[in-house]
Amino acid sequence: MIPTSTGGAVDDAYLYRFSEDEYLLVVNAANRQKDWEHFQKHLKDFTGKVELSDRTEEIAMLSLQGPKSADILSSLIEKGDLPEPIRNALSIATIKGVEVKLARTGYTGEPICFELFINANDAPVIWNLLIEKGVQPVGLGARDTLRLEAGLPLYGHELGNDPEGNEIPIFACPLARYAISFSPVKGDFIGKDALVKQHQAYKAIIKGDFSKITDLPRRIMPLAIASNRIARAGDKVYLGPKHVGYITSGTMVPYWKFTDETITAKITDQHGLRPVALAYLDSDLKEEQSVEVEIRGKRTAAMIVPYHLRSEAPPYARPILYDHKPQPAATTSEKEAVSKKVLDLLEKSARNTQWRQRECINLIPSEQTASPMVRLLSIMDPAFRYAEHRRLKALYDTDVFYYQGTDFIKEVELLLEAEMRQYLGCSLVETRLISGQMANATVFSAMVDYINRADRKTEPRRIGYVMNNHIMKGGHLSSQPMGALRDFIAYDPRTDRPAVVSFPVLKDNPYKIDLPACKELIARYKPELIILGKSVVLHPEPVAAIRSFVEELSLDTIIMYDMAHVLGLVGPYFQQPFKEGVDVVTGSTHKTFFGTQRGIVAANFPEQHPRYPLWEAIRKRTFPGAVSNHHLGTMLGLLMAAYEMNYFKDEYQKNVISNAKAFASALKRCGLDVAGDPDVSYTETHQVVINVGYSRGPEIARKLEENNIIVNYQASPAEEGFTAAGSLRMGVAEMTRFGLTEKDFETVAELIAEVILKDKPVKDKVKEFRSKFLEMRYCFSDEQYAQALEKIYELVR
Repeated sequence: MIPTSTGGAVDDAYLYRFSEDEYLLVVNAANRQKDWEHFQKHLKDFTGKVELSDRTEEIAMLSLQGPKSADILSSLIEKGDLPEPIRNALSIATIKGVEVKLARTGYTGEPICFELFINANDAPVIWNLLIEKGVQPVGLGARDTLRLEAGLPLYGHELGNDPEGNEIPIFACPLARYAISFSPVKGDFIGKDALVKQHQAYKAIIKGDFSKITDLPRRIMPLAIASNRIARAGDKVYLGPKHVGYITSGTMVPYWKFTDETITAKITDQHGLRPVALAYLDSDLKEEQSVEVEIRGKRTAAMIVPYHLRSEAPPYARPILYDHKPQPAATTSEKEAVSKKVLDLLEKSARNTQWRQRECINLIPSEQTASPMVRLLSIMDPAFRYAEHRRLKALYDTDVFYYQGTDFIKEVELLLEAEMRQYLGCSLVETRLISGQMANATVFSAMVDYINRADRKTEPRRIGYVMNNHIMKGGHLSSQPMGALRDFIAYDPRTDRPAVVSFPVLKDNPYKIDLPACKELIARYKPELIILGKSVVLHPEPVAAIRSFVEELSLDTIIMYDMAHVLGLVGPYFQQPFKEGVDVVTGSTHKTFFGTQRGIVAANFPEQHPRYPLWEAIRKRTFPGAVSNHHLGTMLGLLMAAYEMNYFKDEYQKNVISNAKAFASALKRCGLDVAGDPDVSYTETHQVVINVGYSRGPEIARKLEENNIIVNYQASPAEEGFTAAGSLRMGVAEMTRFGLTEKDFETVAELIAEVILKDKPVKDKVKEFRSKFLEMRYCFSDEQYAQALEKIYELVR
């Protein structure tokens, strides 16, 4: 936003930075001269620091929007790349010898959008190439309907002056939340005082406090019109007899109809029309409030809605119809409800277990079937009990239990910690956490406690810069600003965003970290916390290299490794994190590890170590911070799983990795596009990734499921989100436990290829194949412990 001194808008604009020392400001064409004069007026305050030039006649801009835009651009690029699949990312590429500046920006609401900046003389070359590719040219009229449906403002309508001639405050526009920054780095700027008042009023209004409404009397809100009449700018809006505002933009919008509301829905050749509008309304009005619009002298019913369109499910922007009602779930009558529900639950549970355990090839890498003994122990008493406890320094760090009857579970916890310490090669393990996500959140909370350990009287400082694997580069959700990290990460005042920097990746293998570039980023940002570990993991993480960078730069950085997916591979065949220099390990215990669904945190600090207070904070943030009842039944099952892992790990881990390599190579031979490095047979873990075509992942995964092959669709590093996923992520750990060998995984690859490449049904083949692999390996036999098991069976019956 280019603000006036009173908090209105001179114009709205887009500011690009394609190079370090130059900015490109794109303004509304009709406001170009006014904007130029505004900047010239203030340029004297920046003499010698800013050079401003008008290159309107030298630069052309084309906007390419829509589901196919990335594919079209990719096919034209000779040199360079598309911008990263993140909103507002930039790149510079060459197309037919022409330099093109590319931005992932657009003003239509399309989730996949680009704007191209080209020397004006070269623009016809690019235009003609796009036309040859079948791109449909549209003008500003079409663009206007698209931006209106997306709720985006247009100067002269939602910005500027209202129909009464009064200046519209910038914070009346919803986009102001993203377009206005009060970062201290910016210092003072034109209109700041007025905008601060508006912002304070806005924050109060959305909480239902209208005490500051005079600073923001009206706001721009989307209106759904309840008839086929079109509201136009200037039409009055009423709440009963009261005039409450004006239409700022209105039109009839066409929209495509989808086959259904699922992630695999397709656009049909059917379309509808609906009248939509944006209105400048009194700030005390709320969403889902009914109003009336005076259209050509006649009042028409309308409703304030939160939005007309949603674009977070690429590649499509999806219309949201205000009168749409989801189909209600089928219900049973009160009389038959209880007995039918009980019978349905029993029968469906049996069918589902039969299907998944005896008829399917399970290849989701984040899942693992527990052994019969592990499952049996998980339903024993103490599954229904409490055993809260904490260590008290007054009692020489003795654990004090707050419930009676807990001697057995206390013994179990101590034995489990010992087994996990032996397995991981460390001295400290916390086992009370009940998921990997909770383990990560506990470490982040403990980091805040650790950082602020010297000052308990002021508001705690959050974690400074964090380095992680970006979620679209395979990173764990829990380590993202939208995940468990959200409540513990500081904001960067330069960007007004969470202080997170993602690991750079190799151009020819985006599943591997680019170490030289990583070292530069560590030196620049000096992160307080580095989080290794991924959901899509084909290679060991470079723990030793990261440790050497941190030590060389003399940084006080905690290195954490979230081993959720690879916890069951710790050892000489894959990776030994503590020997390589990690500070803290977290993980889930039910993926490659044999356990029940729980989480752990581990470290290797002696009590005299300066980082030992971090471990004490982890203990405190576990209880009473994260858990009360820590699911004692699954803890009992996990102890048995730890016994199994320590006993069978060498053979199991070796076979998992060799099976994954054989599986990946076989998929490649079958003609499928396997991701990863062919020099290591595409994987060094339990995971295998294949590319099946942009946004086709959910559809292909569903087709495989219909043939009893269970996989996980996944967005590749080149895609915008999981709804646009073009890859499948598979893991061999669970089926390795059921006895599949390298040769068997070659058969599985052939079955998958028949479904994907030939569209052949293979369900019967899969059921027959799976029937040969029903007995679990790498666990203790029932026969050896028959007498003890019989006693348990008697008790649970």
